Order: sequence, then structure tokens, then C-alpha cells
Amino acid sequence: MSDQIVIQVILLVCVGVVAALLTRTTANARHQAIRRILLVGFVAVAAASVVFPDWLTWLARRVGVGRGADLLLYALVIAFLSFIATSYRRLGELERRITVLTRELALTRSRLEAAETEGSRDPDPARPAQTLHDHRTALPPAER
Repeated sequence: MSDQIVIQVILLVCVGVVAALLTRTTANARHQAIRRILLVGFVAVAAASVVFPDWLTWLARRVGVGRGADLLLYALVIAFLSFIATSYRRLGELERRITVLTRELALTRSRLEAAETEGSRDPDPARPAQTLHDHRTALPPAER
């Protein structure tokens, strides 16, 4: 296998991993731990390449890339694609949560308004009527 094929295989595998990230859920603690470990590894490799710049060039030549800067660029492209993939998944999850919360809020307001209308028709003057305003002030500020 030539040196150039080695880097092509590595890059294609990395792109495949990013594609897999797009199709899997990443909302559990295991995935968060993996992301943190990869971040620590990235920081360690970045620090090593600053302290030992020839090491990155040596590694680049071993995998079939001419310069260390090119290898660094390839790694940053893969890291950027991974960031986009995880951000896309996270944004989708946040949009789903906002949709559920909005529906719950609309249903709650509808129930409160229905209770208010029924309370205003109540012929028992001894029972205090609750208004929609009273219910809203009972809610935390984020739900008003």
C-alpha cells in the first residue's frame, strides 16, 4: 500500500465516522464522555505539535502527506465536520424540546382559560373566582 493510499483510507474512515454521527443519537453520557476524551486527545496532540513541530512533519510523511501543515489541515477539516455533525444533532434535539414545551404551554393556557370561563358562570358567590392573571403569576417567569 502506497503512502498516499494510507492517508486516503484514514480520511475516508474519518468521514464515515462523521456520517455515522449524523445518523445516531448522541444525547447520552457515553457519547459526551467520548467527545471529552477526544477533546483532551486533540489538545495533547496540538501541544505536542507545537513543542515538537518536526514530529507532525514526520507523521505526515509516514501516512502519505507531504507536509505537517497539510496533515493538520486535514485533521481540522475532520474536526470541523464532527463539530457540525454534533451541533446539527443538538440543534434538532433542542427544536424538538421547544416544540413539546410550546404545545404543553398552549394546552395549559387553554385549560386555564376554560376553567376561567366556567368559574365566571358559577352561580355560587361564596366561591372565589380565579382569573387567568392569577394563574399566570403563579407560573415561573420562564413559563409566562
